[in-house]
Amino acid sequence: MWQRSVCVGLVALALGYLCLLGPELPHSPLRHLSASLLGGLRRARSLEERVVAAWQAAIVRPARRWARVAVGVNACVDVVLSGVKLLEALGLEPGDGKNHAVLNSRQDLKEAFAHFMEKGAAAERFFSNAESFHHIARTASEFPGAQLYVGGNAALIGQKLATNPDLKILLCGPVGPKLHELLDDNVVVPPESMQERDEFHLILEYQAGEEWGQVRAPNANRFIFSHDLSNGALNMLEVFVSSLDEFHPDLVVLSGLHMMEGQSKEMRQRRLMEAVASISDIPTDIPIHLELASMTDQDFMSNIVHQQVFPLVNSIGLNEQELLFLTQSASGPHASLTSWSGVPDVGVVSDILFWILKEHGKTAERASDLTRIHFHTLAYHILVTVDGYWGNQVAAVAAGARAAGTQACATETIDSSKVFLKAPLEFVTSQIEALSKISLNPDEPVVHWHREDISFHFTPVLVCKDPVRTVGLGDAISAEGLLYSEVRPQ
Repeated sequence: MWQRSVCVGLVALALGYLCLLGPELPHSPLRHLSASLLGGLRRARSLEERVVAAWQAAIVRPARRWARVAVGVNACVDVVLSGVKLLEALGLEPGDGKNHAVLNSRQDLKEAFAHFMEKGAAAERFFSNAESFHHIARTASEFPGAQLYVGGNAALIGQKLATNPDLKILLCGPVGPKLHELLDDNVVVPPESMQERDEFHLILEYQAGEEWGQVRAPNANRFIFSHDLSNGALNMLEVFVSSLDEFHPDLVVLSGLHMMEGQSKEMRQRRLMEAVASISDIPTDIPIHLELASMTDQDFMSNIVHQQVFPLVNSIGLNEQELLFLTQSASGPHASLTSWSGVPDVGVVSDILFWILKEHGKTAERASDLTRIHFHTLAYHILVTVDGYWGNQVAAVAAGARAAGTQACATETIDSSKVFLKAPLEFVTSQIEALSKISLNPDEPVVHWHREDISFHFTPVLVCKDPVRTVGLGDAISAEGLLYSEVRPQ
């Protein structure tokens, strides 16, 4: 590290000396030497420092900003603690991992946690046994070191947006006394949205390299589970939509559809159709962002895609697990891929994102409002937009990536010594069409390419070496990306 500092100092000193001698030197050699020294100065900085500096220049506020944002409808209190330590406190021994769509017992919890810890993948599950869950939740909340936070995608997005003093935030969801206490003062909660008891979600975290028996986590992540009936039935959706008339938002953020997976198939189908009817009541001049989350039922995901939910929203936020599950559920490109191996291939991700907008997005022939997707994974982000509908997306994707680095490390700004560049330095933009290879330049880290009338903006993420907290990272990313996005008047 000190060698680089000395190098930078000497280069800067030499450049200053050249500037003093400038009048006595021929113009062309001076310009050549100055350019060479400046290039050396840039190269002397780390890749991470160069990315941070480039982001700082690229992240500018949009000309037209949001003033009032309504967010709903899932909200809860997150109990965050070490997954391994909680399972040990519950007397559960490490063993083989196994995926479970629904958790019916402690054994299912142990197996599902081990399964996803071994993959280093985020997941969320419903715990069906109320009595067993409440016992586990009590143990977790009283465990030394357990922390209580605002939880639920909608509440987390609202809380993140509320840090901007120029924004007024309406949050509608099942808000109990503890959650209300934790919320930012800038968040307005309708009285109809309050309830006597909080919904608790248990967030079992693990660190990169952490071991439990034979399982070793390849990276830090978390496993979430709950017995959440209020959010599971989307009880506050109608209250949310009816409250928009008085609040007059210029952006609506919707999340929580995934919570319905704990319901019976019949109940889920009926509630989804009611949700579609409610969302349809939102005035069409108010853009809607839908934040997806971890799901396991392919029929349910297919219904969300095909039964008019996607065409009703303008924007979608999702991660790599949700993207792969979506294409598997709707028979999209690369649907035969069972799981990601390491960092998701940019070309594969690009193909699926392109397909979503071509099949379900806005076109001259299709009555759909969908024009934007914000994809985020640990190593990089991609913002995909139909041309002509969104502006300031270079800043938006860079701001989202910056938020990932600051929130994971719990720092106000990115500390380049605490993060590392994990994204591929070379990648192809498609695995289906004629290959276009891109080399990443840390001094211009937002890469832009086109496929037909769809724009892609890619940027790497500076991954935190020792993350403090991974919960809500995707929600913070989507919130920040929306904050810097601008809807173009049509």
